[in-house]
Amino acid sequence: MSTPKEKQKPKEVPQKSYSFDVPWEQLMDDGKFMTVFLSDVLENYVQQQRWYGGKSSSLKYIELQEYFRIQQREEVYYGLLLEVNFEEAFYQHYFLPIAFVSDESFAEKDRILPVTINGVAGFIIDAVNLEAFRRLVYERIITAEPNDTTRVRYHCSDTFDAPPYESSRFMGLEQSNTSIIINGASVIKFFRRIYADKNPDYEMSRFLSERKGFRNTPAYQGSLSIMDSDNVNITIALMQEMVPNDGDAWEFMLGELHKIFANLEYKGIAIEKLPPVELFQRLKIREVPAEIIDWAGLSVFTRLQKLAERTAEMHIALGSEFEDTSFTPERFNGDYEVWLKNRLLYMFQNRLNTVENNLHRLEGPALDLAEEFLERKNEIRKRFVKFDWTKLKGERLRVHGDYHLGQVLVHGDDFFLLDFEGEPESTIRDRKVKQPPLKDIAGMFRSFHYAIYATIFNNEGSYPYPKEALFQAGELLYRYFIGVFLETYVHLIQEHNINIGYSAERIFLLKYCMLEKAVYELGYEMNSRPHWAVIPLEGIRGIINDKN
Repeated sequence: MSTPKEKQKPKEVPQKSYSFDVPWEQLMDDGKFMTVFLSDVLENYVQQQRWYGGKSSSLKYIELQEYFRIQQREEVYYGLLLEVNFEEAFYQHYFLPIAFVSDESFAEKDRILPVTINGVAGFIIDAVNLEAFRRLVYERIITAEPNDTTRVRYHCSDTFDAPPYESSRFMGLEQSNTSIIINGASVIKFFRRIYADKNPDYEMSRFLSERKGFRNTPAYQGSLSIMDSDNVNITIALMQEMVPNDGDAWEFMLGELHKIFANLEYKGIAIEKLPPVELFQRLKIREVPAEIIDWAGLSVFTRLQKLAERTAEMHIALGSEFEDTSFTPERFNGDYEVWLKNRLLYMFQNRLNTVENNLHRLEGPALDLAEEFLERKNEIRKRFVKFDWTKLKGERLRVHGDYHLGQVLVHGDDFFLLDFEGEPESTIRDRKVKQPPLKDIAGMFRSFHYAIYATIFNNEGSYPYPKEALFQAGELLYRYFIGVFLETYVHLIQEHNINIGYSAERIFLLKYCMLEKAVYELGYEMNSRPHWAVIPLEGIRGIINDKN
């Protein structure tokens, strides 16, 4: 029996050239071509792409769900909606635009199929690699008619003063989408994995920048969508402002934390004598003990305040809509509770199975924590079940849904929030469910926790302290980070009458959402880098042990 990894290995497909006696504009209607194209050749190509999300599953076959033309005057490309079917009895949909090129020297690594069309030899390639295609999409967006009702729909924001096309280039390596920089000032993101609905990134981007004027997210400029055969609007591409930046907040935080941990030796700090603080205790900067400021510096806390402000402003914008029902705030109710518990208990069981099956890959503290996780599984499960909507007075909003330091750009002393697509494991419906805004805060707090541990792991030997002492210092610093962020966030949210519940409710929701996030993270770490499983496992234990 072959292993899943062996099953997933792309097949070696000889690059035989095929000939078709039809013009390019009629190629997709040619049955012979479709038989050849939807074969091992396409399967092999798709499985090698970074944006392909089925690498841990066994591909069965690929079907063409439907296709549409992306064209301008006589220039024609095809947009394909592919249905990838798996042995495990589920499927995913992907967007692949194709072009025909006859230049032998072009796109050598991106060829899908050698073909001869009407006597002209060339290659079928992913059209995103072709500058002419990128230019066409940009020009169709900026010249779009308002209220387009055709099958292929282009849209340009009224607030975008579009310049003519000059140049385009790839943004860089991405995992799940393909982004193109246009004129050095705009970004067109082609969604690769697609869903039978409007993409949340498109909805949130357009709502925040067009309807609410929220300035700290890349401004929405336009989009491309398709009405499929079931008359469902599917988002294919999103165009936004390109924000000049100094990198993302994850890299920024790693740099800050390295300096902070280096200060332990430089300043001769006795870790065991640092003043403790309760988890979730709100703190103004002036309330942070002098010993902590001396160790970590003032600037990291002022930057956390700014990030908290921008996060609060995002939620204020999302919580102040009373016309568009997809964005109006809602109370907690029984339907939400049932949805939440079913989803989380399923996820928790999945993680339990993963940990049990991979204990042999762990050692040291990670193994100890994993065994404790398994021993306390009933206690953790009860935490997820202990959600009583009748006791909650706050409101649910559309939220970011996958909020962490990597989703934030640093721009001078400010921050820009982006990528509103939601958690990769969630269905499109689940990503649009209104949640307590503290779910986003919990995601950011888990990201702080990750950054602290990543700094320790990535700089082994740089700090002359035992790893356990560094973990102790990191856990303490984490609590101060949370305290300063919470104080700024809650104050601003309440000032604008966004209802996130009373104090005990807020702490309950934060702990609940942070536990959910840490359990979610555990699946990735156990599968991808087991030695980092200590981070979510430590997070789970910290939440379970906290009695507040």
